[in-house]
Formats: sequence, structure tokens, C-alpha cells
Amino acid sequence: MIPNHVAIIMDGNRRWARERKLPIAYGYQRGVAALRRTLRAARQARIRIVTAFAFSEENWKRPSGEVELLMGLCIAAASGELRTLAREGVRVRLCGRSDRLPAAARGALAELVAKTAGNDALTLNLAIDYGARREIGDAVRALVGEVNAGLRDVDSIDEHAVESRLYTAGLPDPDLVIRTGGELRLSNFLLFQAAYAEFWVTDTYWPDFGEVELQAALDDYALRQRRYGT
Repeated sequence: MIPNHVAIIMDGNRRWARERKLPIAYGYQRGVAALRRTLRAARQARIRIVTAFAFSEENWKRPSGEVELLMGLCIAAASGELRTLAREGVRVRLCGRSDRLPAAARGALAELVAKTAGNDALTLNLAIDYGARREIGDAVRALVGEVNAGLRDVDSIDEHAVESRLYTAGLPDPDLVIRTGGELRLSNFLLFQAAYAEFWVTDTYWPDFGEVELQAALDDYALRQRRYGT
């Protein structure tokens, strides 16, 4: 049993660097390499969609120097990984509200999305400036706007209507949520979409994650019985 959609909370970059007495920047750089490895392994495993939690709305509260580092890394990764993603048939889409990102980061990501739009081997749904509570709030506001404009009757608002206004509209819900770094929480990630997802947590920090860890998650997932509340 192979999950169609795997969502990953990529945690532990800073702890990985600190435990090795390395600059935090190196931990994040190794995190980009881990995502590259994981996408390749996911494609080989016939997973169709990977949603990667790259930058949360709470991450803006980190020290300004670290935020600048992350934005710079975003630009470098978007440009540096474009050729590899295109060659391996990965389509990139964004999940979140990118209006607060620096112009250079928005431009690099927009180019990445545009130049991979025709790929169909795997979809990388990149969650940047993402927060699930804000996402749900945005969806509710959009639906209320439709009601006020006379485009929708209030009685037509059900879970499918909400789903159609989420940042993930058009994608199936995740079958499996993976969290690295050993923490046992969702951290405001896909709260609506992960209602019936299976969870798998590893103590491995994200920079060390790759094919072996992904396969362990898939092996465990294959043993689950998905009941959807029944």
C-alpha cells in the first residue's frame, strides 16, 4: 500500500547543526539536500505528491538574521534546484501566502513554479509562509464573501466547500504525515487536510533524512488499517 500524498514536517535543521557545533546555515543547506534525496526516493516509490513544510508563519518570529538566511536560501534553492527538478519531472506548486516574502524570493519561486508546470512525475507542494489556522480563516472569509455577493447560499457551505478554498485546493488530502526530529505535534500544519492521515515520527533530524527513513515510514504505513472513523 503506497500513499498517494505524503506530507513532511522537516524539523531538526538547527538542532542538527548545533549538536555538531556547525553554523545554522549549514544545517539548512543540508536540509535542502535532504529534500532533494527524499523527492527522488518518493518518485521511485511511486508517491505522486509531497507537501513539504518549508517555512511557517511562526518562523517570522525568529531572529532577523536567521530569517534573512532562510530567505536567501529560498532564493538559492529555487534557482539551484530548478534544473534537477525539471529533469526529474517534478512539478512545484506553492502552499501559503507569499505576499510577505521579499520580492527576490517571490520572483525565484514564481519562476520555479512556471518552469516546472508541465512536469507530471511528482508534485512538490511547497508550504511557505504557511499556517493552517490562517488558511482556514482565509477559506471562511472567501466563502462569506461569496455569500454576501449572492454567489452562494449559506446552506451550501459544507466541508467540500471549505476544502475548495484551502491553499491545497485541487490536491487530495495527505495519506501519511511524517515528522522528523522526534517532536509529537502538528505545529499548525494541514489541520483540516490531515483529519484522517496516518502519522509517522522519527528522531532523525531532517538533514539526515533520505531513502532509508522514507522507506521505513512507507513500510510502517503499509501495515496500517485506515478506518476513517469506522
